[in-house]
Amino acid sequence: MERFVLVHYHEIGLKKGNREYFENRLRLNISKTLEDCGVQKVRRLYGRLLVELSAEADMPEIRKRLGKVCGIAYFAEAWTCPRDLEEIERNAWSLIEGRTFSSFRIEARRADKRFPHTSTEINQRVGGYVKERTGARVDLENAELTCWIDIIEQFALIYVERLPGPGGLPVGSSGKVVVLLSGGIDSPVAAWKLIKRGCTAVLVHFHSFPYTNKESQEKAKQLGALLAEYQLCSKIYLVPFAEVQRHIMVETPIETRVILYRRYMMRIAEEIARREKARVLVTGDSVGQVASQTIENIDVISRAVQMPILRPLIGDDKVEIINVAQRIGTYEISIQPDQDCCSLFVPKHPETRARLPEIERSEARLDVAQAMKESIETAEVLLEYPAYARGTVRQL
Repeated sequence: MERFVLVHYHEIGLKKGNREYFENRLRLNISKTLEDCGVQKVRRLYGRLLVELSAEADMPEIRKRLGKVCGIAYFAEAWTCPRDLEEIERNAWSLIEGRTFSSFRIEARRADKRFPHTSTEINQRVGGYVKERTGARVDLENAELTCWIDIIEQFALIYVERLPGPGGLPVGSSGKVVVLLSGGIDSPVAAWKLIKRGCTAVLVHFHSFPYTNKESQEKAKQLGALLAEYQLCSKIYLVPFAEVQRHIMVETPIETRVILYRRYMMRIAEEIARREKARVLVTGDSVGQVASQTIENIDVISRAVQMPILRPLIGDDKVEIINVAQRIGTYEISIQPDQDCCSLFVPKHPETRARLPEIERSEARLDVAQAMKESIETAEVLLEYPAYARGTVRQL
């Protein structure tokens, strides 16, 4: 029995005329992710992908990495078997033998209809073979053990364990977005949600060094490296924002500062998006979570730019966001203490119901064009790679 990894997807199968494009993108992403794991080839096959392994393939590492490849619904370590019913019975039993279970089911799929036996006939034959040798009962709904059998063009594939992928669409299939990345919990989750939808996320982090330490920048780099495990590589802009903040502090009312900070962040991010040929901005806003995220303030902040702003967490509460952050691995990084640039000069009672005319009057007193230009021109731009590619981080 030869060993393969069988990859299944869900959403890509609904793409009809564009299906081949999405399948090829997923195949390319899997190949890049596993290029040093002993993989020989990844090929498309009957609505699934087949990963051909060498004898030296590192299966634990393959499992770990495939669990973060967007577009994969689930995957399994599978073994080949000749397309003969008696051979299928014997080989299925060789994978099941020695396992402890009181109930089981056989789930066959006949992708190649030229095989003379139907899926139901395969289930009954193999199920009877296993039941005779174990005495376990068949349970089609809540079986303790499931044996899957896929009949494809050259052979049958048999497996008894399948692992979940993130789902969604392959990264690179849905265009580029610019994500405003703080050091907090929310924005990395927002970035991940867009990555899962097939987007390439360019990350923009604002800092107030030297008025703050470099902890927030280090967190942004760590978050970028972790998100790179889902999108292969993360491009990060570390944008100095202290000079823009200084102008705002000196020349505008204290209660409007946070609104003004965010409007100017949006403008800088929009200019970066144009340079990156991205068409939308993304934030981690959730309605009512903090003072700047009331409906009124979100409206006023949004009007600072012409580019669309996506807010994938807008209706989520904190518990829901934390649950996702813990699942994808960003939570432990996000809760590390740091000095965020927006929290540095926050008033005790910030404006919660900003009015656009008043904010625009405050902005009319500001002369920050040069400061904004310098922020963009002096931004540090990095490529962050996944943890398994540590040591390959380099400055552009």
